[in-house]
Amino acid sequence: MKTFDLHRSTTLEFPLETVFDFFSRAENLELLTPPWLSFHIVEPEKLDMREGALIDYKLKLHGIPLRWRSEITVWEPPHRFVDVQVRGPYRMWHHEHRFTEVEGGTLVEDRVRYAVWGGALIEKLFVAPDLTRIFKYRQERLLELFDPSNVDRRNAGLRDADQPTEQPKATTEPQLVSS
Repeated sequence: MKTFDLHRSTTLEFPLETVFDFFSRAENLELLTPPWLSFHIVEPEKLDMREGALIDYKLKLHGIPLRWRSEITVWEPPHRFVDVQVRGPYRMWHHEHRFTEVEGGTLVEDRVRYAVWGGALIEKLFVAPDLTRIFKYRQERLLELFDPSNVDRRNAGLRDADQPTEQPKATTEPQLVSS
């Protein structure tokens, strides 16, 4: 099975604990997912993020309704967690979320290893462009939500006390690599 990798990183000028707390609440995933995917978590109020937690989603990909189930296989607050697709559109999906304290803030890294039905051609024509667009949106939303002048911060659970020292900034563009 041919696998592909996507790496994305963003530096947010907020403390590690604040950033991890945001990601530890599964309902915030809806805030980071593009509206064109019609993404919704099934029963988010019953979700306790921890190793072994199962998260069920509904979404539409190119207008086709899909169900997706992920399992949290690694839970190491406040530094990382991993979600793995149990059921969904990919042959394989392994998404590691890393959080590293850096000078003036937190480095947020997404490392995804995935495989698709249809192989390299489907990945190149459809999946890679979709993932690039989705993760670009995610990065832009993170920068908006972690901007202290943004009113939506309260909806994401960010408090006025969680102020950055400088404006958040994106540090790298996505990298799609096949292996």
